[in-house]
Amino acid sequence: MKVTSRKLFASAALFTASAIALSGCAPSASTPAESEASGEPITVWVDIERQPALEAVAASFTDETGIPVDLVTRDFATVDQDFISQVPTGEGPDVIVSPHDKLGAYVAAGVVAPVELGDVADQFADTAIQAMTYDGATYGVPYSIENVALVRNTALVPDAQTTFDAAIAAGRAAGTQYPFLVGLSPEQGDPYHLYPLQTSFGSEVFAQNADGSYDPSQLVLGDENGVRFADALKTWGAEGILNPNIDSDKAKEFFLAGQSPYYLTGPWNVPDIKAAGIDYAIDPIPSAGGEAARPFVGVNGFFLSSKSTNALAATNFIVNYLSTEDAQMSLYEAGGRPPALLSAYDKAAAEDPDIAAFGQIGQDGVPMPAIPEMGSVWADWGNAELALIRGEGDPAQVWTTAASNITAKIAG
Repeated sequence: MKVTSRKLFASAALFTASAIALSGCAPSASTPAESEASGEPITVWVDIERQPALEAVAASFTDETGIPVDLVTRDFATVDQDFISQVPTGEGPDVIVSPHDKLGAYVAAGVVAPVELGDVADQFADTAIQAMTYDGATYGVPYSIENVALVRNTALVPDAQTTFDAAIAAGRAAGTQYPFLVGLSPEQGDPYHLYPLQTSFGSEVFAQNADGSYDPSQLVLGDENGVRFADALKTWGAEGILNPNIDSDKAKEFFLAGQSPYYLTGPWNVPDIKAAGIDYAIDPIPSAGGEAARPFVGVNGFFLSSKSTNALAATNFIVNYLSTEDAQMSLYEAGGRPPALLSAYDKAAAEDPDIAAFGQIGQDGVPMPAIPEMGSVWADWGNAELALIRGEGDPAQVWTTAASNITAKIAG
């Protein structure tokens, strides 16, 4: 965990450049080392699960720089709104732990500052850096990547299938109550979990630019590929493949009870599957529409407050200390998500085939859009899916109406 003096020296220019960007003026005469020597604490907002994993790296940082790190646990159901409201008042933290899909809202509110990762960026998965990037600037240091996959009860279905139709046929042949399980909200569906099936029809939400970023002016949800997916949703609902009354808790309960050979879920439910003694495999999600099934990828990371009064030290902490293999492995062990740092992922994958499987599947995924316009998408998108699964309405009309409503909301 030790940061060499050479690394600190090489990062001095990085810190100075960050200071210029943060202050909007010329840097002060003090060097990063002089700034850090002031001993002003760094405050980090973190969830209760990851707080213990950060204690050792925080202690190492304090030992080497003399700067305390105050790890403050927050309720992560509301922390993003607290961050947006408190940073402008000077009451927010220096650093926040957050999923990347909040980044667009943070940038729009002016509460986060770009960070220069330099050569550190090359040590992370490309998807993770892409998720931390907005309008060409990198705003955070990633630490985990997560996505869904298809968990299969190998006692019920011994072999993986390459198409969704074949998987459903195998699920029916298993003779269980449900051929396939995925948790859906009875109030708003679940576009997140169903997205890999949607992308297998070639249907996406927003068009992507050449660099992988999303173009908020091009909502492509309602195109002909989306209508094909809408047709499939209605069919799957009629055939009992998708059930709007099975929420996430029930889906897990039924799978653990052996009532289905398939469960579309993420790594967060694997510990309970292991504890239940189920023999399982983690498969790529089979294609339903003929193209690759590409799940959303969620990236968690550390973001720097735009109003941090100790930005140089905070940047040092997140760039040079939280990017180490030890730090990333500690966070992995606390949360069970594949590490974003390549060396840490390789180490975790060698120890745990589940991490290797989820990580491999995530390589074919796409970062969840972090643009603020996504806030206008979820409700109509989910309601359209829910209506179709329930057998309500003409698929083309339901789907294109939802897309038109979203376009109107984005336009304001």
